[in-house]
Amino acid sequence: MKLLFGILAAGLAITGAAHAQSTGPGGYPNKPVRIIVPFAPAGPTDIAARLIAAKMTENLKQQFFVENVAGAGGNIGMGQAAKAAPDGYTILFVSSSYVVNPSLYDKVPYDPYKDFRPLTIAATAANVLLVNPKVLPVNSPKELADHIKANPGKFTFASAGTGTTPHLSGELFKLTYKLDTVHVPFGGAGPAIQSIIAGHTPLAFTSLPPAVPHIKSGSLRALAVANKTRVAVLPDVPTLAQAGIPDQEADTFQAVLVPAAVPKDIADFIYQEVVKATKAPDVTAKMEQLGLEIICNTPDQFTAQIKVEIAKWGKVIKDANIKQSN
Repeated sequence: MKLLFGILAAGLAITGAAHAQSTGPGGYPNKPVRIIVPFAPAGPTDIAARLIAAKMTENLKQQFFVENVAGAGGNIGMGQAAKAAPDGYTILFVSSSYVVNPSLYDKVPYDPYKDFRPLTIAATAANVLLVNPKVLPVNSPKELADHIKANPGKFTFASAGTGTTPHLSGELFKLTYKLDTVHVPFGGAGPAIQSIIAGHTPLAFTSLPPAVPHIKSGSLRALAVANKTRVAVLPDVPTLAQAGIPDQEADTFQAVLVPAAVPKDIADFIYQEVVKATKAPDVTAKMEQLGLEIICNTPDQFTAQIKVEIAKWGKVIKDANIKQSN
């Protein structure tokens, strides 16, 4: 956990004393730029946003600062960003909740297709299937499924919250094997991980970054990652497909959008600077240490992915009969 807090502190150390520098269209940015993160501090989305914000501040000699607007699974912050002035001085940094919530909630305060201009998925965090090896002495997803089937109703699984992609990964796993296990939502990956370490919930699906230190220490065992390929930070852990469970890919993206009416030249400039900051060697190294994979796709690619993922997660939510009240 020292690594997490060290990176968070580094992201907070923004150089606010710098003078404005006219590098973008119309001298943009000529005042501080707010980056809304619709979650509490210290999670993967917040940490990634702070790393990128600090580097953009350094590069552009103007302050980019993170404002955490948590609540309602990210809806409050995303709704606030949707109503922000479209001048480029409010940026939204989201997780996959952006594409999950329209199906999960009866109503969301934003239109994922109309209210924002997608810029890029800066990075993704693989979802990982974890067990407490002292409680569940299994070494593969198949062994885990067999063990749960032999003990119906006895095991619960933790996640960072209802409707998060780790929760939906767990529901996919349940549906695949027709398992009798109950989901226990927590208010973030950190509490979910503490619960599994304590043995209260003996297995969990979480995003990878906060789990890495505990996997390496041996207090948690990673059975598989819900990724297309193995992750560099845990090269010995197979993907779910390699473990014999295909079509279970699920990650938690860390992505950047701006209000839809932001002028295209400013939006393009922000996109270029976000990619530049993310691909800076020091930022990339810190993200990879946490298990984040650098993506930096194009606005068109991100737009297409939004449509695919809304349909994908909408089906999982319907099949698993999941609903979250507003």
